[in-house]
Amino acid sequence: MFKRLFLILLFVCSLSVFSRNGQQSVSKVDSSFFYTEKANYFKDNKVFDKALENANKSIVFGQKTNNVDALVSGYYCLATVYIDLKKYDIAIENLLRTVSILNTVEVNSKLALSYYNLGLCYMQKESFSKAESYFQKANSVYESINLSNAVNMVNLQKGLMYLDKKEVSQAEKVFLQISHLPTGKDTFKLQSEALYQLGQIKATEKINNLALNYLNRGYQLSIENKNVNQQIKISKKLSEVYDNMKQTNNSLAFLKIHTRLNDSLNSISEHSDKTLVTERFKVDDMMRSLDKLDKEKKQQEKSNKFSKLINILSIALITILSLLSLSLYKNNIIRNKSNELLRDKNSELEIAKERIEKASKARAEFLSTVSHELRTPLNAINGISHILLDDKPKPSQIEYLKSLKFSGNYLLTYINEILEINRIESDNIEIENISFNIKELLNNIQNSLKEQASQNNNDFNLNIDNEVPEILIGDPTKLSQIFINLINNALKFTENGTITVNAKLINRDLNNCLVKFEIQDTGIGIPKDKQESIFESFSQGSIEINRKYGGTGLGLTIVKRLVTLMNGKIFVNSEIGVGSTFTLNLSFKVGEKITPSTINNLIDEKIFISKKILLVEDNKINQMITKKFLEKKQMLCEICETGEDAISKMQTNQYDLVLMDVHLPGINGTIATAEIRKFNINTPIIALTAISLDENREMLLSYGMNDVITKPFNPDNFYKVIENTFMAETNIV
Repeated sequence: MFKRLFLILLFVCSLSVFSRNGQQSVSKVDSSFFYTEKANYFKDNKVFDKALENANKSIVFGQKTNNVDALVSGYYCLATVYIDLKKYDIAIENLLRTVSILNTVEVNSKLALSYYNLGLCYMQKESFSKAESYFQKANSVYESINLSNAVNMVNLQKGLMYLDKKEVSQAEKVFLQISHLPTGKDTFKLQSEALYQLGQIKATEKINNLALNYLNRGYQLSIENKNVNQQIKISKKLSEVYDNMKQTNNSLAFLKIHTRLNDSLNSISEHSDKTLVTERFKVDDMMRSLDKLDKEKKQQEKSNKFSKLINILSIALITILSLLSLSLYKNNIIRNKSNELLRDKNSELEIAKERIEKASKARAEFLSTVSHELRTPLNAINGISHILLDDKPKPSQIEYLKSLKFSGNYLLTYINEILEINRIESDNIEIENISFNIKELLNNIQNSLKEQASQNNNDFNLNIDNEVPEILIGDPTKLSQIFINLINNALKFTENGTITVNAKLINRDLNNCLVKFEIQDTGIGIPKDKQESIFESFSQGSIEINRKYGGTGLGLTIVKRLVTLMNGKIFVNSEIGVGSTFTLNLSFKVGEKITPSTINNLIDEKIFISKKILLVEDNKINQMITKKFLEKKQMLCEICETGEDAISKMQTNQYDLVLMDVHLPGINGTIATAEIRKFNINTPIIALTAISLDENREMLLSYGMNDVITKPFNPDNFYKVIENTFMAETNIV
């Protein structure tokens, strides 16, 4: 700004000197440069009438002298002024004139910038197809002159345009592409904004963990780039997301950061504005100094006439204020004592609240850690028992191995239930809304549990009302978990009886329906005094029942909390010796017909042969088991134990697939994957993890992983995930 002011003053001085040497000297001055700089100066200072006047003078000069640069500068400056004035139609007209002139000369960045501004104008007019067209033209020009960072800037604007069009998935793809660019000083700001927009999208979708992941990465980039405005924006959003997750301390911490940065920026802005205003009017003040002195003299004469009256009124006012101050002082003493008592009580309550929160967090972290750590040896138990059963053991050993496998599966179920309780209590669980076939779901559950029903000589019946819509929208995984837990309970506590599952439509409109599900059994029943507490954690009817029938006491707790998360209700009605009935009332949206899901069988085992696999795993037993599974399908397995070794091997060798353990010594699997993706984006990477409370599939995929296999893994699922990954890569190629 000061440079422009200096150039203007220098030009004025030059005119005065040249005017003494004749008209010929004046003609050598580039008037277009003067008018354009002057127009930009007034535009920056919001004096739009002067800005328009000087921009038009530049255009007139260019037309008279046939000066292409003057015409381009004039029309472009005129367009930017009208953009600031939000007169987009006039701005578009002048930008099109700029483009028509620039298309007659050598391609340069001014042409790309004109296309970019045309895109912005059409975005404001909500003509998104035209906006996208001009953004594409801007990208083509930038690519032709090798300005890759400018291309990324245009792509970011396209992502924002997709958001305005409500095309969220398209916008998300653009932002993800920018977030995966190589990190550098030219991309810090773009990546930070892309990660912020991704965080906004995931927060809107209530996928809070993934939102925090993106927002924290964007916040770190804004710190590295020293972008205070971006830090203010992201810290505010982080505070909101933590507040939605009921993590009060983190929310308050980022709210304080937001407030501090905002206050600091406002202080700097206020000082800069004062300096700018001073410089802007410096020349004008010099020209009006005599007028001001004359006005001040007249004002002084008027003020003297009222000075005596003002003095008298001031004395009276001071007297009144003194009396009021004395009264307020006494009131403040009483109020301060009351406030001090309230502060003490509030402090005690805050301390008590923090203790409760810490205790709850410690409990959740302890159970999560225990569950997670038990998965590693359990993977060895299940894996070795599976391998031994496949290796044709002696007949006398088969029963022992089956018992070992059963015990491992039982322990895995117990661990999964503990982890599920922790996820629900920490609000670390998301409810899906996808189309599924309710009849197919219930029939599959019935088929999978028929054998278990026959062990206690039970009949297992399923009755589905024909009026229940076939296709519903909801979370089939969580719904299956609810039914399996309830039916397993009924089967466990019933012998020589009947278990019946009923589904009945309660009411329906065009898009929604309410369905009532009943799980009835003729088992031992539940005492009246225990029916209130059976949904509590680790609760069963009595110690004798626990000893006789076993179980964790967590199944009904999970059911209750999942039903609550799905905005439903559950009731129990039971009588000793007669049986129990659990009733669920759940609301669903009615979906459209879907294509049948494919079975989980392998399509072609030849796809595994001679594939080269890098296994990144630090546990020796897990190395042995996983390698055995891979070699069984004729895959070639190479092992390394740290994330650093994995990065080094990927830089020097070619692999068809990487199996990456998440928890490694040194850098963990997610960081190692992110580093590998900086130089290799093609080789598929599958996470192998004994998944914990703070992990989820979306979070792991955000680091560049293609899929996730949870330890201890089911061999059939293990092979199916690898096969799907190979097939996906084949389709891409």
